[in-house]
Amino acid sequence: MDQLAALGPFFALDTHHRDEPARPPWQELRTLVEDPAVLRERVDGVRGHLAAAGGQAVAVVELRVAASVTQLGLTARLVSPTLGVAVLSGRWPRPALDLARWQPVPGGAFPLSFDAAAFEPGTPDDLLAGPVRELVLATAGLSVSPKVLWGNVASAVNGAATVLAGARPELAAEARAAAALLLAHPLLRDTVAPVPPGTGRFRRRSCCLIYRAAPGGAGALCGDCVLSR
Repeated sequence: MDQLAALGPFFALDTHHRDEPARPPWQELRTLVEDPAVLRERVDGVRGHLAAAGGQAVAVVELRVAASVTQLGLTARLVSPTLGVAVLSGRWPRPALDLARWQPVPGGAFPLSFDAAAFEPGTPDDLLAGPVRELVLATAGLSVSPKVLWGNVASAVNGAATVLAGARPELAAEARAAAALLLAHPLLRDTVAPVPPGTGRFRRRSCCLIYRAAPGGAGALCGDCVLSR
């Protein structure tokens, strides 16, 4: 776990055993998709933060914008340690929602814990068709386009590989190979736009919508956004 934490806060991971009850402030991560109130509370917190950052009333920030930003952060927190384990150990874990716990504190790099069973050999499909897909489906209920949400997943994958490669340059090739496996999955196959060969650039086919949270909807665009030039 120390090697993961050394990659950055989004990679840090605790461990637990299923037969040990989750004690506060730990909660089962599956409540995010099983209890709409839990996800909505998280979205409302992000919405308040975005509003405060722009000096605006909360109602000015669209719910779908806050929901998209929330899902991007949650997904990045799941994808990063999963990709990190795959690169460091050479084996994909299987981070099912019922094998994960979290502490719902403010900020994207919230404490996250995997059950020991999550480290049994898995595949990229265990991540994308499992907890990531469930988060997409739950967030789509807050009026966010699935195209935007799956684009967020692709962005999180690329971001995790980029951070890992920056922290461990000698593992850059392995990080990019792991990201390529995820991005080639059927659920993500149409989320990335082609870029000139050899540029090392990444460009998604959608936008996370965060620019709309700024006053007048005139915020800066992310570097991988389909709207950026």
